[in-house]
Amino acid sequence: MTQTAVILAAGMGTRLGRPWPKPLTPLADGRTIMRQQVDNLTSAFGDGLRIMTVIGFKLELIIESFPNNLYVYNESYDQTNTNRSLLKALKLSGPGGVLWMNGDVVFDPRVLDRVKEYINRDESIICVNTAVVGDEEVKYQVDADGFVSELSKQVVNALGESVGINFVAKKDKELLISGLEACQDSDYFERGIEIMVDLHGSHVRPVDISDLFAVEVDFEEDLTRANSYL
Repeated sequence: MTQTAVILAAGMGTRLGRPWPKPLTPLADGRTIMRQQVDNLTSAFGDGLRIMTVIGFKLELIIESFPNNLYVYNESYDQTNTNRSLLKALKLSGPGGVLWMNGDVVFDPRVLDRVKEYINRDESIICVNTAVVGDEEVKYQVDADGFVSELSKQVVNALGESVGINFVAKKDKELLISGLEACQDSDYFERGIEIMVDLHGSHVRPVDISDLFAVEVDFEEDLTRANSYL
């Protein structure tokens, strides 16, 4: 079972337009986006889980809200994309595989129950939704064996979209670190996964969670959907 989870929470969240870090956006049930993430993680994996949070924009607000988390500082949060935040976290994560998620995902806690079997097998995965394929979302395609072959916003004839919850196996972690190091500063972390697959032939399985709720809160309509679910 994984002992480390990473929440990527360094960005400025400009599309949602709040004066605080997007993970601290209040939800209809009184929690923030990040509080429901921490609650879901703790419920699924227990209090022994190490939750590492990558911070940058108005970092003191997140630290004050979650004093028991571990923290990694992305000092270039306003100049780099998620690949650099994930790279910093993986390098400090210690032994074993790592579960990670974007800090703006509101999701059904049963998502983590579904991915546990892959985590227990130490199999790298991305969670996907095959019911919708948004133009602005990170999309995916698979090879003949059903493993991820493409993962970006530019995928043509995509099978679905990534929901921002992922796991890298112990055997693949150094390869993903290498892939992230090869990224441009502006790349999303998904580019690092693509490089890992292309250069090293790593197997990353898409896990379909279309029947469970998950939304990345980028815009007001996403927040409305999240609050309707809660």
